[in-house]
Amino acid sequence: MGQGTRPRLDAVIHDSRPAPRGPMLERNPRSLAAMRIFAAIVFSLLIAAPLAAQKEKREPLTESQQDQIAELGDTPVARVGLYVKFIDDHSDTIKGLITRAHTTARIQHLNGELEDFAALIDELDDNLDVYSERKADIRKSLKGLTEGIARWQAVLHGLPSEPGFEVSLKEAFDSIGDLSDQAKQLTMDQEAYFKAHPDEKGQDRSEPK
Repeated sequence: MGQGTRPRLDAVIHDSRPAPRGPMLERNPRSLAAMRIFAAIVFSLLIAAPLAAQKEKREPLTESQQDQIAELGDTPVARVGLYVKFIDDHSDTIKGLITRAHTTARIQHLNGELEDFAALIDELDDNLDVYSERKADIRKSLKGLTEGIARWQAVLHGLPSEPGFEVSLKEAFDSIGDLSDQAKQLTMDQEAYFKAHPDEKGQDRSEPK
């Protein structure tokens, strides 16, 4: 190549620069705004979901029943017996709804009663965990509990298969199955423990010696 046709150095440098990205720069503010709006919507949904769930959460006990349960906090045998009574009440209501006319109101009532039923059983389950850890002697209440579990299972099995409360019925079966397993295990554990520690029979909780 001749000296007259040699490209200028400043032209080479100029040509090697990347082309300006004007259109991309113009879209960035819009994209950023859209992302902010999207993030705000997601955040709002995340906040609203727990609040909605909390608002719809049912309370299985009346205020009076809650007070009765609270008053028996230091008497495990009586407290377990009271839970059995309240669960019996819901079980009787469920049983009474089985033969009612198949209406939307009946389905909604059954669904709510099953939710309350399962919630109470779970509460009792939690109480049994505490009494087990404390080595509270609740053997006198376990017989009545075992009999109650058999009654409640029979009521659930008597429910027809209908749309509208399948989820709550399954949860009720799961809860009562867990309670049944716990009651059996606790009965065996307590018999063994108080046979080995006869001086602790009848105690409401294990105290340091």
